[in-house]
Amino acid sequence: MKAICVFCGSGSGSNPEYLQAACDLGNTLAERSITLIYGGGNVGLMGEIARAVMGMGGEVIGVIPRHLAEKKVAYEGITDLRLVETMHERKAMMAELAEGFIALPGGLGTLEEIAEVLTWAQLGLHPKPCGLLNVNGYFDHLSAFLDHMLIEGFLHPVHRGMVQVSSDINQLLAAFEVYHPPQADKAAWALKKNG
Repeated sequence: MKAICVFCGSGSGSNPEYLQAACDLGNTLAERSITLIYGGGNVGLMGEIARAVMGMGGEVIGVIPRHLAEKKVAYEGITDLRLVETMHERKAMMAELAEGFIALPGGLGTLEEIAEVLTWAQLGLHPKPCGLLNVNGYFDHLSAFLDHMLIEGFLHPVHRGMVQVSSDINQLLAAFEVYHPPQADKAAWALKKNG
């Protein structure tokens, strides 16, 4: 795996473990010569992971909409900073550049970004692994909600299995290396359930 997109908060959160996890993930990506693809910011967990990768001599590609760059939150010192016009273009470019996706703790933007790439995977639009780095149990409730979707019949078991979850960076990356996309067809499954 040569490039991983990381979705994460533009804030630092209330627990110092979140910043540490961003730094640790950045260091690990750089050590493995994996390019970081991210949202291009210089603040919060976004800035921390980019600084960590750059500090280790790694490569960072940031993708940021022009309206955010104009607010001086773009990280000018990374390997490659790409300006786009819209949030949709930003997500599309990050998805195209990445070979996998990891969510660190974050807010609504992080949730929306990881949910979108998971939806695309469920629909068979890409075969790339998607994971949650579960720092300090941050994603426990989201994992429980995904289980609830499964129990209530809104999520196919193989699609529930798409979501790789670990509190350990190396375990998560190891799961990415052996990941095989689900073979179930979302549309056929929905039709059968409604049959």
